Amino acid sequence: MSEAIRLSVSGMSCAGCVASVENAIKAVDGVSLASVNFGEHTAMIEGDVNAASLVEAIRAAGYDAAELRNEEDQAEKEAAEMAYYRKLLKKAAFAGIVGAPLFILGMSGFLPGFETDTGRLFWLVIGLLTLMVIVYSGGHFYTGAWKAAKNHNANMDTLIALGTGTAWLYSMVIVVDPSLVPSMAQHAYFEAAAIIIALINFGGALEMRARGKTSEAIKRLIGLQAKTARVIRDGVEQDIPIAEVGLDETLRVRPGERIAVDGILVDGYSSIDESMISGEPVPVQKKVGDEVVAGTINKSGSFLFQAKRIGKDTVLSQIIEMVRSAQSSKPAIGRLADKVSAIFVPSVMIIAVVTFLAWINFGSGDQVTALAIVTTMTVLIIACPCALGLATPISIMMGVGKAAEYGILIRNGDALQQAGKLDTIILDKTGTVTEGHPSVTSVVPLDGWSEEKLLQWGASIEQASEHPLAEAIVAAAKDKKIELQKVEQFNAIVGHGVEAKLGGKSLLLGNRKLMDDKNIDISALETQASELAEQAQTPMFIAVDGKAAGLISVADAIKPDSKSAIKRMHALGLKVVLLTGDNQATAEAVARQVGISEVIAEVLPQHKMDKVASLQAQGKRVGMVGDGINDAPALARADVGFAIGTGTDVAIESADITLMRGSIHSVVDAITISKATVRNIKQNLFGAFIYNSLGIPIAAGLLYPLMGILLNPMIAGGAMALSSLTVVSNANRLRLLKPGSK
Repeated sequence: MSEAIRLSVSGMSCAGCVASVENAIKAVDGVSLASVNFGEHTAMIEGDVNAASLVEAIRAAGYDAAELRNEEDQAEKEAAEMAYYRKLLKKAAFAGIVGAPLFILGMSGFLPGFETDTGRLFWLVIGLLTLMVIVYSGGHFYTGAWKAAKNHNANMDTLIALGTGTAWLYSMVIVVDPSLVPSMAQHAYFEAAAIIIALINFGGALEMRARGKTSEAIKRLIGLQAKTARVIRDGVEQDIPIAEVGLDETLRVRPGERIAVDGILVDGYSSIDESMISGEPVPVQKKVGDEVVAGTINKSGSFLFQAKRIGKDTVLSQIIEMVRSAQSSKPAIGRLADKVSAIFVPSVMIIAVVTFLAWINFGSGDQVTALAIVTTMTVLIIACPCALGLATPISIMMGVGKAAEYGILIRNGDALQQAGKLDTIILDKTGTVTEGHPSVTSVVPLDGWSEEKLLQWGASIEQASEHPLAEAIVAAAKDKKIELQKVEQFNAIVGHGVEAKLGGKSLLLGNRKLMDDKNIDISALETQASELAEQAQTPMFIAVDGKAAGLISVADAIKPDSKSAIKRMHALGLKVVLLTGDNQATAEAVARQVGISEVIAEVLPQHKMDKVASLQAQGKRVGMVGDGINDAPALARADVGFAIGTGTDVAIESADITLMRGSIHSVVDAITISKATVRNIKQNLFGAFIYNSLGIPIAAGLLYPLMGILLNPMIAGGAMALSSLTVVSNANRLRLLKPGSK
């Protein structure tokens, strides 16, 4: 399958348009997946298809489109949207200048009637002025309605065009020949048409401005990309555009500069701010052989690195694409809204016709024709489903963007929706709850010895060994800058430990069996050794010249914040299960320390998926948290898979949600963001459905026979515009969300 194609789509005005565009795209041969984002006015398409055929199909459906290939295209799109925003304000202002004085004078009783030639001439001029408003300020509504009609569709533009067009035509009929309607119904609605167009344009401009804020997460990520890179070619350093950097080229990074591409540090030493991928503010120390990531900032020191991933292969580029894809996707709740919206406009048109016929056939009095016209027009105006179309995508964009701020990459809208429904979290032990590699946790010297001396001896003996525990001891000594010494007569004793000579002394380092075999008395260390073993640590004893000197304890250390994160999970009512291939005793020791009561141990990687399925069979909604590689089957089987990622080793493709931080606090943050986003979507959908459900009957005149209340079309236009603005504003509240990460 070819790379996903991203298009900018213009001309969409409601959720019905979204359905029309999606259907047009899906009808193109080779399209396997299409998702149109009304909030961002973009489309993401996957399949064996080219952009030109997609653009052609969208244009044939009455809309316009252009491919977004790079960030320059995105910048052009944003510039075009800003220009259109200003244009909408101008259109609103012109319509308002015409409509507002008419409304005020009409309410004050200063406008002439239709009885005299002078009065009718005045209204003829007003009618022509209103026609200018319709052409200039409302022309795009009529154009959109015509395009939709040609494609056998109806959308928001259809409703606005019918409503305002009807108002203008009815008013012009009265101006030309008032005798065609009863005297009580001789009222012009030019001001209503003008003000409705003004309000809808103004509402659209405000909506566009607010909608632009939802893509700030993407803009911030794009802003992290360096524009140039300093490469070394033929021994000469030169600055070149980032697009010209090749694989395996050597680049220099100076203090304060952004790293241009992903690579391996080959010369120098520095601390790098990696908060953009991990959310952690503390700079990370980097040395030769360590990976560096595009977009991160070099805090101190100058170094050289070799480019290993460039262009769209960098971690930052993948993050941008993942966030973009997730913002464009729809959860189940959003697809439901789209289905409703797709049939909503035709239904409203039927209701408008029924409203007109009901007034004509069952109404009474001289004004019945005017009332039929007014109520029909009001139904068409108030029913525009803008808010309904915006309700889901605008919240999804905000939720996914907020998650990205916290180093949480959500793959799609369904994952965002499902995360908040989880009731069980399965945590892989190694690399998830623990650090994932052994390290020295305790050094216990007996009298006459020091921690530094024990570490020096232990590391000096083990420096030639490749055993993970040996590597942990050597690493601990190097971290403390302890100088290692050369040993002689080194001998590895399989299953027990090692022995060697150092400075004329005979040294032993190993387990209890080694000490017993060599008749070393370790009774003074028994208590400490037992306590450490209960904490899932491995004590290794050191003996010098036949006498115990102390012990060094090594363990896969529990991450400092695992316990507090699991406490947050319990506070949310989640059942937490520890799943590991390690032995039962070690697993239970880790579980005790972090507050987990249920442990499933000694499970092979290929059987982890079965454990997830077993819990699901009990009716549980299961979230699986693992390293994203050997846990891939279990991550895929879970209702939501969370891949723990550290640095550039994150397996972005392996789970529904990727956590760029190494902390499982991100799991709780993701669940918190999910719940807040879904709650926000429901609020938006409820508001939009209730607005239309209550507004249409009132607009049709339901309250008129009972209370004499009739909804003014201008109020309907204002309410319709405000409903969209309310939905966007409510979604923007997610910007203030703080998941509570510790």
